[in-house]
Formats: sequence, structure tokens, C-alpha cells
Amino acid sequence: MTIDKNRVIIFDTTLRDGEQSPGCSMTLNEKLRVAEALEKLGVDVIEAGFAIASNGDFNAISQISALLKETVVCSLARASIKDIDRAWESLKAAKRPRIHTFISTSALHMEHKLQMSPEVVLGKIEESVAYARNLCDDVEWSCEDGTRTEEAYLYKTIETAIKAGATTINVPDTVGYTTPQEYTRMMRKIIENVPNSDKAIFSTHCHNDLGLAVANSIAAVEGGARQIECTINGIGERAGNAALEEIVMAFRTRQDVLPYKTGIVTENITKISHLVSSVTGLNVQHNKAIVGANAFAHESGIHQDGMLKNAGTYEIMTPESVGLGKSTLVMGKHSGRHAFGEKLKELGYVLGNNEFLNAFEQFKDLADAKKIVYDEDIISIVDVGMRDADGMRITSWKFVCDKDVPNSATFELLIDGEISNVHSEGNGPVDAAFLALQTLVEGEPVLELYQVHAVTKGTDAQAEVTVRLSDNGRTVNGHAAHTDTLVASAKAYLSALNKLLVKREKNKPEELTA
Repeated sequence: MTIDKNRVIIFDTTLRDGEQSPGCSMTLNEKLRVAEALEKLGVDVIEAGFAIASNGDFNAISQISALLKETVVCSLARASIKDIDRAWESLKAAKRPRIHTFISTSALHMEHKLQMSPEVVLGKIEESVAYARNLCDDVEWSCEDGTRTEEAYLYKTIETAIKAGATTINVPDTVGYTTPQEYTRMMRKIIENVPNSDKAIFSTHCHNDLGLAVANSIAAVEGGARQIECTINGIGERAGNAALEEIVMAFRTRQDVLPYKTGIVTENITKISHLVSSVTGLNVQHNKAIVGANAFAHESGIHQDGMLKNAGTYEIMTPESVGLGKSTLVMGKHSGRHAFGEKLKELGYVLGNNEFLNAFEQFKDLADAKKIVYDEDIISIVDVGMRDADGMRITSWKFVCDKDVPNSATFELLIDGEISNVHSEGNGPVDAAFLALQTLVEGEPVLELYQVHAVTKGTDAQAEVTVRLSDNGRTVNGHAAHTDTLVASAKAYLSALNKLLVKREKNKPEELTA
């Protein structure tokens, strides 16, 4: 079999590193939906979680392992036997399992974080990788803070990991510190100076603290790496990770200077971007490359004139190449089930009977309120509707907003099958709504973010609302859409409360990322 030397493995860590973004915890069903979508996208490896961090992570990895048919499923583990055993147990159902173990190697981390000598760290690498390899044929090892590790010692750690059985070596830019030129040089020197480097695939994992994650990832490939670790929409800790969609489209668009190939079905990019944005509550900025609302918008008269004459004047890729095709069906209140089903297929959705009927019912309600239902409206309906059935659900509402009487909000809710009512006054209807719903939980969650934006144009547009709550060190995002901004706000707040009630308690290991 001929091996394509320019084939780059795409390792997606949206469900692990991405989920560590503030408020981005996903429910089990949300994780399963994202994992399934990642497999359809053509991702080679999915890092499904950190098994020892919580029972929730363990269960998610286990169920994702059983669900996926082709994609490698990976579980993260520190350099400890307990972590590795837990990771392997979570991967038992996977058709193609991978254990990913790591330890810090920079002088700064070894002294202040690990409080271990370089010799002890080398011993830990040998012990942990060898143990993992005895359990699993596919073992990845990462040198945390690799880009700030002294060169000679870095070579020694990598040689030790490969000798112990690691098949993939990840050299992460954990704190987003390096530059493209440095990273290319580093990768080349590693491959040249590590005696057994030919026995492993080299990988890159870049954070975006200086806005260089994508550039650094590509630079590492030019230096010899053939795996890139990245996330959908670039989500992740601090400033985020390298964005999968940007890397993949850079390769596809600039084959003349970047002759690398991936297995990604780029036409699915927009759909999974919307999905991840929906389940995490993190909206994509409008000027975001590839998947932002303005990525293919042209307002300047000069640009519009050029586009009308030849799209290539101002577009280096087509909207269709990332799944943003032109709509062929205009939807409204006279559209029937067949037309709605065809529209869903056009947008790339395949729903079960119950999901379809629920989405169609919401579509008809929305069509009664709006003259035209746009693709974005339908995407919002499906993404919100496919979430878990919440433990608490609003069934009716009343808002009072009047200068002569106190502003208030009253809700009827279904909570575990029983009807409950809550009411509160406040400084405006939104404040009243949040105060009323807050009485449903113990304590006083802190409102960290309240964000509203229109799904489409027009005064009848759906409002999409994101609410972020924090409580005792836990942070969650709630997300909802409705033509009434007040209703959307209340539902988003309740969505956050539901997540707060079921949010997994982490064991808080000392090291969470590589």
C-alpha cells in the first residue's frame, strides 16, 4: 500500500479541550451528537474526554466509543497508572481506541508544577507509555509545554517515549507562545535529532494566546508533523485552540504552496460549526474566517461589482465548498411537510420521526409569526430542538412592562412532570424573569453574560439569547431562540439553570491540558 506523505491526520479535541472553555460543558446527548457529526465530517481522531476527570467524562467516552464506526476514539490520561487504567476502561467498546498520556517537560513546569527532577520525569514517561502500550496498540504521548522545553532534554524525552511504545508524539504549544518560524525549525530539528523519530507520527497542538494557533499548526506540518490537534470554531481554554475549519480550508485553497491533504468533508463544516455553537452557547463572531456570518458577505460597492462580474475577484473559495449553499426553497406558512423535509435535507439534517414532527411544529409556529422563514431560522429550530429534554421547562409566561406599574414576570413550568408557578418583580421584564426563575434553585447563581442577537434580518427575526451563569466555581452557558426576545431570554436562563443542576463535578486533577 502506498502511503501519502502529504496526508495530515486531523485530531479533533472539541469534546475535551474545547469543553474546557468557560461555560462550555455539554450534556451526554450533546456530546454524542457532536461526536457523530465529527465522524461524518471525516475527522480521523476524536479526543472524547479525560476519563478520570469525572464519571460524566468517563460515561461520555464509553458511549462515544460504542457509537462511532470508523473514527479513532481517544481518552486523555496523565502519566499515572490510575489515569491510564481509567482511560482504557472507558475505551473498551471502541473499534479503534487510543490512549493519550502526557507530562510536562519544560524546566518551569517541572520545577513549579510537578516538583520533579528531569530524571524523575524521564522515568515517569517510560513507565506510563510502556504501561499504556501494554493495554493499547495506539498510544500518543505529549510533552506539555513542549515549545518552552530545552532542546536536548526535549529530544531525550521524545526518544524515551517512542522507545517505550508511543506511536504518536505530540509537541504542544501549550501556552500559545511560539511563532511559525520557530515551530517549523523545532519540528525539523526533533525529527533530525531523535534517533528513533521514524517510528512515530509527530503532532501539533496549538493554543491561540497570540493569535497564531492556525499559522503555527501549518508551520509544524511544514516542519514534518503529520497530525494536527484542533477544535471546531477554535474553541478551547483561554484564547482557544487552532480552528479546524481554517486549517483544512487553507490546505484546500492553497494547494500550490500547501500540498497537504486531509479526510475532511469540507461541505459539512458550516453545519457542525452551527451545532457546536448551539450546544456550547458560544456564538461565532461575524468576521470569523470560514464560518462567520460575514465570511462570504460583500457590502462594498467595488467588491459587489467585481463579484457580479466574476466571483473569483473577491472570493478565494466558494460558499458551497464549506456547505453554505444557496437556498433553492423559500419557506413560509404555506410550506408543507414534504417541502420542510426537503429543506432539512438541503441543510444536511436527517431527523427521526419524533424529531421531525417536533421541528415541523415549531417551524409552523414560527411561520405564523414571520412572513419568510430563513435557513438560519430552521437551523436554529433544529439545533435547539435536538437538545436534551430539560428537567425544567417553561409551558406558559406573562410579562408586564409598564411605566405606571411594577415590571414583573410570571411563569408556569413543568418540573419532573409536575406543574409549578413562579413570579417576581424587577427592574424591567428581563430582570424580573431572571429573578423569578432563580427561585427554582438553591443559592444565587451569578449572571456572567447576557447576550442577544438576531438570527436573521428584519424586525420579526428570531432572537438568539446566550446566558452564562456561575456558581461555586462552576460555569455554564444556556442558549435559546424565539421571536419574542423576552421569551428567548427566559428560556436561555432556564437552560443555564438546568445545566447548572446537572453539571458534572470534576475531580479537578492538577493537570487538565497538554
